[in-house]
Amino acid sequence: MNKKTPLSDYKKKRDFSATPEPSGEVAKSDSEPIFVIQKHDASNLHYDLRLESEGVLKSWAVPKGPSMDPKVKRLAVPTEDHPMAYADFEGVIPAGHYGAGTVIVWDSGIFRNTKGEGASFSENLSEGHATIYLEGAKLKGDFALIRTGRGGKRPQWLFFKIKDDFAEPESDITAEKPNSSKTGRSLKEVEEQEQQADLGDFE
Repeated sequence: MNKKTPLSDYKKKRDFSATPEPSGEVAKSDSEPIFVIQKHDASNLHYDLRLESEGVLKSWAVPKGPSMDPKVKRLAVPTEDHPMAYADFEGVIPAGHYGAGTVIVWDSGIFRNTKGEGASFSENLSEGHATIYLEGAKLKGDFALIRTGRGGKRPQWLFFKIKDDFAEPESDITAEKPNSSKTGRSLKEVEEQEQQADLGDFE
């Protein structure tokens, strides 16, 4: 019987002979922890928040995406842990496979755990209340991630901006900055380029 690992659920859901997503392994690092937000045009367009913890990317689906307006609180639904290598993934997950659709790196950078003294980020997540300082290309400053209770089979969280000098009231950063922070590409451009590459394989 195979021992369950933090990435067991991730690997169980994917056929790596068909999807371009990385298989990856648990990879702990002494460097500053990273975060990534991926824009994912799956069955429903959403954003995936990923935060490094204990050698994996803890992940939440954020249906409406992040906001720099402290008054706006976004629902965040936990998903399976992802490998660290996923932080760089942009591409198209084929139809018929888990998460099928186009993915771009909407934002990425490093973050700091800012809640309390002595408690680790992992411990704060377990307690259901984490505050972090993001240093991304688009998202900057203090944010909170708070578990609010259970919604069906999975807990529900809220992800929101904490008021600080970086806050932008009444703004809509996902509309103002829709493209990849990694390559500058839009979802459509990634999809079209992947289609052209696939056609090239048959020439």
